Amino acid sequence: MSKPRPPRLAAGRARTLGLPTRGTTAPNRLRRIDRWILDSTGPLLRGSAEPLVVDLGFGASPVTTVELYTRLRARCPEVRVVGLELDPERVAAALPAARPPGLTFARGGFGLPAELGSPVVIRALNVLRQYPEPAIAGAWAAMTARLAPGGLLVEGTCDEIGRRACWFGLPAGQQPPPPGWLAAVGRVPPRPTLTLAAHLPSLRLPSELAERLPKSLIARNVPGQDIHRLLAALDRAWLRAAGRAVFSPRQRWIAAVGELRAGGWPVRGDPRRWRLGEVTVDWPVTAAGPPPAPR
Repeated sequence: MSKPRPPRLAAGRARTLGLPTRGTTAPNRLRRIDRWILDSTGPLLRGSAEPLVVDLGFGASPVTTVELYTRLRARCPEVRVVGLELDPERVAAALPAARPPGLTFARGGFGLPAELGSPVVIRALNVLRQYPEPAIAGAWAAMTARLAPGGLLVEGTCDEIGRRACWFGLPAGQQPPPPGWLAAVGRVPPRPTLTLAAHLPSLRLPSELAERLPKSLIARNVPGQDIHRLLAALDRAWLRAAGRAVFSPRQRWIAAVGELRAGGWPVRGDPRRWRLGEVTVDWPVTAAGPPPAPR
């Protein structure tokens, strides 16, 4: 019996880059990611002459792409959202939900159709989970190479109802450089980040988010690795902040994330974002990062 081959990203000149997604989705599943995208890239979208956003791998239903468009359009009326899928039947089924020119659907994969142009944001949620880990870097490179200067790839995983999610924010390359005004806005991280987000009332320990780590981190959640150290440090801070739970799980989370930053972790943002059940850290952690976990 022959050994099965891992899926290939490059499938030949006449075929699109990638594999069809599993297709499962649900309304509001990506709400936590969408509000982070809106906060991080809203100023960039509003300042862009071509505020294009690509939702890669929207699945069997276009509902989360429609939601992304609705949320972004409330802040950036000129935004254009394109939902991409490899399966032509899914694209055909999504067409009745289109609202051209602002919201359209097309067939495409990691390489993105050439006629799209350069997106400011690519959202690829619950897409790379089905790939072998060695393929992830190539998929990231294919997508970030298509971003507009200063743009962002948002790639990660969430649970079926959107209560727990983990995602990377991967900036475009700096050639050509991003627009000068973007630095003054200070929202789009200049280096890769990792965000963990949860519905706090249902959270027992932050390390429960390990089930939703992006594919590239799943096998690294072992002692000695930064992701294991991060989750363990967040667990300890969460337990020490138990007294704040009398006020609300939100206050407990804010205290835990504040302790994480005080402990040397490169935590971004402030309580305005933390209160939503988020924590965003620079990733990978630099050599001058947090101290090792206590024994």
